[in-house]
Amino acid sequence: MIGSWRQLFRPPAWVSAFGTRFMPFADAASVELPLGRLLRLSLFQFAIGLTTALLVGTLNRVMIVELQVPAWWVAVAVAMPLVFAPLRALIGYRSDTHPSALGLRRIPYLWIGTLLLFGGLAIMPFALLLLSEATPDNGWLGRMGAALAFVLVGAGMQVTQTAGMALASDLSTAEKRPRVVALLYSMLLLGMVVSSAAFGALLTDFGSVRLIQVVQGSAVMVAGLNLLSLWKQEARGAKRGQRADNGFSMSWQRLMALPHMHRYLWALGLGTAAFGMQDIILEPYGGEILGLDVGMTSSLTALSAGGALLAFALSARWLARGFDACRMAGMGALIGLPAFACVVFSAPLQAPLLFQTGAMLVGLGGGFFSVGMLVCAMNMAQGDQAGLVLGAWGAVQATAAGLAMAAGGVLRDLVNELAVNDWLGHSLNTPATGYSFVYHVEIYMLFVVLVALGPLVRNQVARRSTPPTHFGLVELPG
Repeated sequence: MIGSWRQLFRPPAWVSAFGTRFMPFADAASVELPLGRLLRLSLFQFAIGLTTALLVGTLNRVMIVELQVPAWWVAVAVAMPLVFAPLRALIGYRSDTHPSALGLRRIPYLWIGTLLLFGGLAIMPFALLLLSEATPDNGWLGRMGAALAFVLVGAGMQVTQTAGMALASDLSTAEKRPRVVALLYSMLLLGMVVSSAAFGALLTDFGSVRLIQVVQGSAVMVAGLNLLSLWKQEARGAKRGQRADNGFSMSWQRLMALPHMHRYLWALGLGTAAFGMQDIILEPYGGEILGLDVGMTSSLTALSAGGALLAFALSARWLARGFDACRMAGMGALIGLPAFACVVFSAPLQAPLLFQTGAMLVGLGGGFFSVGMLVCAMNMAQGDQAGLVLGAWGAVQATAAGLAMAAGGVLRDLVNELAVNDWLGHSLNTPATGYSFVYHVEIYMLFVVLVALGPLVRNQVARRSTPPTHFGLVELPG
């Protein structure tokens, strides 16, 4: 019966040939991981993108504007998912060593993350409505419910993405891994773009009932996408026994003993922070300083995402031809320098086109940096350490991004307060000073990132005994 259904929905041979030739990332498929299975696996990233767009974009605006929730509470709630970011290394280790009676390592954690996501999104709209209509008697109940919802969603996002990336690393070959990484990142961005447009259309006529329908519909969709993604992806292995005592600490020590691992993590954190500090101030900069309307500032997200998608497509092609992953990350940092310069100079020149060009280049540089650093992490994994390595990557990346966004907003407000009160001199007494300060800090951080990446690239070159014939990432340290 199952075989007949597979035959029914199997595409014709000419469709498969056409897709393999012209479809983006079609060459990421392999005999071990066919294209259909790979696309199905990538759905967990689409679900993460959907959840991110819901939290950071839609609910952020709805809570402040329509529900009249205090802005400080919204900031705290949106930041709650970052509480679990440092635990991603532990989550990855536990998925590496999961003592499953069924012989599965990654799938149980994907299932746990799915349940946490579904539970948090299911109770979230009721908690938010209770919070918006709080009275002295039930105000605490709304706060507790909203906090619980965001904590569950945050935990689910971290568990799902860590286990999913580790599973992708297990299933992909070293030759195809860079293209798999680019595809997974593209699905994350695609999920954010598509879901943002859908949420905007569905909430045009805002109401309490519509909000409940949209958020709980998102919960069902996230659960469905994750279940479809994990279905029959991991082969059953031998039954695993108990974890070793102090296993995590010993595995962490082995990980930190890898050549240049400390430098890699510092470079990853600084680079992520450098590209992420402007996320929260980019659109306000366009509106307040350049006078762009809401439609034009909203298009900045599409420009940045378009630049990132272009970077992912190019990185998949270049890495397959032997381009070094560390060099690609450095190239992304280099692109970030003129990108932020364009944004800075757009204010005195009053040049919206220059500002939009900078936003696109920021996405392009950030895309190259993200793919390059993630490919390095996936290739550093030794044996059964894939989950731990990717957990460490995710912990540093998510924590740095969250702290950078918070720091960007704080620095902008602090410097602007000093500027408008003439503490910095009359020539800097403009609203653009705070924004410009943040962008200058990001430029300086990118120079530090380039310094940190230099020994990583030299170490990569030194370890190559012979030039690679097709793909050169297998000689990465580790």
